[in-house]
Amino acid sequence: MTKLKELFSDTLIYGISSVLARFIGYLLVPLHTGVFAEDQYGIISLIFAAIALFNVLFTLGMESAYIRYGKDRDDAKSIFKTLQLFLLGSSGLFVLIIWGLQPVISPIIGLESGDPIYWMMLGILLFDTIAIVPFAELRLVRRSISFAVIKTGNVIVNLGLNFYLILGLGYGIEAVFISNLVASLLTALATWLITLPMFTGKWDTALLKKALIFGLPFVPAGFGHVINELMDRFFLKSMDPSTVERLYGAEQTPDDIVGIYSACYKLAVFMLLLVQMFRMAWQPFFMRQSDEQSAPKTFSQTFIFFNSAAALIFLFVALFAEQIVSLKVPILDFYLVDEKFWSGLTIVPILLMAYWFQGWYVNFSAGIFISETTKRLPQITLIGAGITIVTNLILIPYFGMMGAASATLLSYFTMAMVIYYYSTKAFKVPYKLLYGFGVMIISAGLYLIKPYLLQFGVTDLISSILLLSAGVLLVAGLSYVALLNSRKIA
Repeated sequence: MTKLKELFSDTLIYGISSVLARFIGYLLVPLHTGVFAEDQYGIISLIFAAIALFNVLFTLGMESAYIRYGKDRDDAKSIFKTLQLFLLGSSGLFVLIIWGLQPVISPIIGLESGDPIYWMMLGILLFDTIAIVPFAELRLVRRSISFAVIKTGNVIVNLGLNFYLILGLGYGIEAVFISNLVASLLTALATWLITLPMFTGKWDTALLKKALIFGLPFVPAGFGHVINELMDRFFLKSMDPSTVERLYGAEQTPDDIVGIYSACYKLAVFMLLLVQMFRMAWQPFFMRQSDEQSAPKTFSQTFIFFNSAAALIFLFVALFAEQIVSLKVPILDFYLVDEKFWSGLTIVPILLMAYWFQGWYVNFSAGIFISETTKRLPQITLIGAGITIVTNLILIPYFGMMGAASATLLSYFTMAMVIYYYSTKAFKVPYKLLYGFGVMIISAGLYLIKPYLLQFGVTDLISSILLLSAGVLLVAGLSYVALLNSRKIA
C-alpha cells in the first residue's frame, strides 16, 4: 500500500497541475465558441489535429525511450544530450519537408496556400518537440513541482494572449496559433534552462541506436492513436452535404458539424485528464517497481483504484452535461460552450466511455514496457486505427457525429483488450477484469435510466443527483470487495 501511496502522490501532483492547466485552458472553449462561428472553430480543430499527427513524427518515440533508459542515472546525462541534439536536427529536417508540402496539406486543414498560420503550426511542432525529453527527465526524477509550474505557465501564457489578441486587438483565428507558438517557445526555453546540467553528458551513438530501436515502434503506434482520436474530424468534414442536411438540417455544413463535434468533444476532457495525469505518474512508477516481487499485486490494485475514479467522472459528466455547458463564465458572460454547439451533446457519454478504455490501455501497457516488447504497440494501435477508419466510413453517412463517437469507442475497446492479452502474457498481473466491466456496466446503466426518471416527473437535476449518489455507493461497494480479493494474491 505504501507503493500505491507513492503513485497516488505523484498522480495527485501531476493531476493538480494538469487539472489547473486544463481548467485554465478550458476557458478558451467559451471564448472560441462564443466568438468564432462553427466553421471557423472547425478549422481550428483540424489544424490542431494536424499538429497532433505531425507531433508523432517529430518526437519519434523518444519520450518513452528516455523514460526507459534514463532511469540508469550513470548514463542519463549522455542519453539526454544525445536525444536532445538528435531531435533538434531531425525536427529541423521535418520542418523543411512539411513546408515543401504546403500546397498539398493546406487545403486539407482549411487554410489557403501561403497562410502564415502554416508557419506558426511548424513553429509549435518544433518547440514542443525539443521540450519532450526535458519534461521526461523531470517526471523520471520526480521533480513534479517544476513540471507543474512550467506546464501551468504554458497555459497561462496561451490563455492570456488568446484573450488579449481576440478581445483586445480583434484578431481572428490566427490569434489562437500566435498564442500557442509563444507559449511553446517559452516552455521550451524554460525546460532547457532547468535541465541544463544534463547537457554535460557526451554524444553516444550506441545509446541513440538503442533508444531508436525502443522508441521507433511508438511512431506507428502514435499515428494509430492520433487516427483513433482525431481522424474523425476529417471524415466529418468530408461528409456529403446532402447527408448533413438529412441529419442536421439545411442550415448546417460539414465544417459546421466538425466545429459542433469538436466543441462537445471537449467535455470528454474530464476523463482524458484522469488518463493523462495517471499516465504521467504510472510509466515512471511501474518501471521503478518492475523488479519488486509485489509488483503484480500493486498493479492489480492500481487498476481497481483507476476504475473507481473513472466511474465517478463518467457519471458526473454524463449526468450533468447540460448543466455544465450552460454555466456562464464570469465577466465574459459566455456559456462554457455556446448554445449553437449544444446539438452535439449526445456524443459525450460515448466519448467518456472511449477514454475510459484508453485508461485501461495505459494500465495494461506496463507489461509491454517492462518486457521491452514494444513491437506489439504498432500492431495494436494500427488495429485500432483500422477499426476507426472502417467504422467511421460505415457509420458517419448514417449517424453523423454519433457514428464518429461510436467508432472511437469501438477502437479503444479493441485496443484495450488486445494489449491486455499481450501484456499479461509478457508480465503476469492478476487484473480484476470482470470488476472493471462491472463498474462500467453499472455506470452506463445508471446513465441510461435517467430518461425514465424524467418520464415520472422527476426533474433533470434531481434525477442526476439521485443517480450519481447511487453510483457512488455501488462503485464504492464493488471496489471494496475487489480490493479485499486482491489482498489475497500471493
